[in-house]
Amino acid sequence: MDTSSVLQGGYQHPLSRSWQARRHLTKSMFMYPIFITDDPNASVEILSLPGQRRWGVNKLEEFLGPLVKKGLQSVIIFGVPFNCVKDERGTPADDPSGPVILAVKKLRQLFPSLYIACDVCLCEYTSHGHCGLFRPDGSIDPVPSAARIAEVALSYAKAGAHCVAPSDMMDGRIKAIKLALMNGGYGNQCTLMSYSAKFASSLYGPFRDAAGSAPAFGDRKCYQLPPQAKGLARRAIQRDVAEGADIIMVKPALPYLDIIQDAAELAPNHPLACYQVSGEYAMVVAGARAGVYDLRTMAFESVESMVRAGCTLILTYFTPQFLDWLSE
Repeated sequence: MDTSSVLQGGYQHPLSRSWQARRHLTKSMFMYPIFITDDPNASVEILSLPGQRRWGVNKLEEFLGPLVKKGLQSVIIFGVPFNCVKDERGTPADDPSGPVILAVKKLRQLFPSLYIACDVCLCEYTSHGHCGLFRPDGSIDPVPSAARIAEVALSYAKAGAHCVAPSDMMDGRIKAIKLALMNGGYGNQCTLMSYSAKFASSLYGPFRDAAGSAPAFGDRKCYQLPPQAKGLARRAIQRDVAEGADIIMVKPALPYLDIIQDAAELAPNHPLACYQVSGEYAMVVAGARAGVYDLRTMAFESVESMVRAGCTLILTYFTPQFLDWLSE
């Protein structure tokens, strides 16, 4: 055996094994997705998303307070309205009395050091459940869609969000949001995190149950990326960098590690996020419950693969557990 063939001496000890990683998990790398509904006292279990709940603004202190003490540094808010009148343009999305804006203001008051991102989309607020506005012929109209999404993003920034994160995949929305933030005086006060490579995945089912955001007709394949579209994903990442995104995101994560690696190559000077989506999370939990593997071991393996591919920020429902696991 040649000397260059012997590798095991380099990772025979637990400490030397840890040195093989280019980057190690830290609590600051985890952003917790939370669902805020328009019942201020809500605490409703989401059956398809084990361990997760829809929360009302009056419950945020008891819900997040213990997590902040454990080291939670960032959340991303998803609004889940049930008591509003939805319309074709998603008017309730930036309602000052709606769940997102109320939650941002409440969290800024309760936890001044907590970084608050807001998902920006229209699907939870439109009567048709889609992420943009339609032409009379039933096709997506990207220009007014981007303009409306930019209005919502600016409203969240004005409410106090540190970050706005458009998840709609409409053409041109990054430039539209960036200009809206700049013209509104928030260009240097609010981060723009783009869901740059968001695929039309089968893994969003539990989220759509949690957020009540399933489309009323059709699907989202005409604006979310086809799963096999590696080149299109690369172009979308390059486009969003050019349009002014501050952070690039790939969604889902585990089936798209090659795209995460591509994003790290295409945007080496940007923070790179990925979203371990509801279906990924639910699968890991289900496998552990079925005895296929240990939950903690598999959770670490899944997110460490994302870090290995190049991620610096992970959106995951496992965030509360990682706050405990990384303290041990």
